[in-house]
Amino acid sequence: MSYLPHETVETGDDISASVIWLHGLGASGHDFVPVIPQLQLPEELGLRFIFPHAPMIPVTVNGGMVMPAWYDILSIDIEREIDERQILASAASVIALVEREIAAGIPSERIVLAGFSQGGAVAYQAALSYDKPLAGLMVLSSYFATSKTIQPSLANKNIPIQLFHGSMDPMVPIVMAHKALSDLQALTYQASLQSYPMQHEVCMEEIRDISRWLQDVLA
Repeated sequence: MSYLPHETVETGDDISASVIWLHGLGASGHDFVPVIPQLQLPEELGLRFIFPHAPMIPVTVNGGMVMPAWYDILSIDIEREIDERQILASAASVIALVEREIAAGIPSERIVLAGFSQGGAVAYQAALSYDKPLAGLMVLSSYFATSKTIQPSLANKNIPIQLFHGSMDPMVPIVMAHKALSDLQALTYQASLQSYPMQHEVCMEEIRDISRWLQDVLA
């Protein structure tokens, strides 16, 4: 089977858990690699970080320019009209990586799905529809694109969900994170939202909070 091309970073010799972390529109799997040392994770936690690269596709809101993207965005308003077929395909590709980790000996309950911006939208779809229990779902500066169409899996009805967002984000306004939180709660998920005085980016305070959250859900 062919898998999404990806970067891999391991934080110890004895790997016991995995984090699959998706980048945003126009970026690459290299984007969050430099963040890993900043997380200052204990070596005994033994995490394998997998950073997939999105395929190159035309993006309508960017004038049809071909760039790394998990799905096409047709309009940039608050509701975000997207190509749902493509987001489902991307979610399936992410789940293929999850299954590969399971085949390599990592239990599904020790796998976290994470994503920034467009990658976060894919992570929502992949994690909440997956038929095996996951360790957690982490969403950065993103939105719940498939909230109206997702078919939630009972396997992840109790999955820990943490949202991180910039209060001054001009690309994905924080109102979209609040809407995602409301949509999650309507679907009976337990989720938390943490905001920071930043734009569409990450900051050191957020990185410290990500580290604490990962250590908590993978303790």
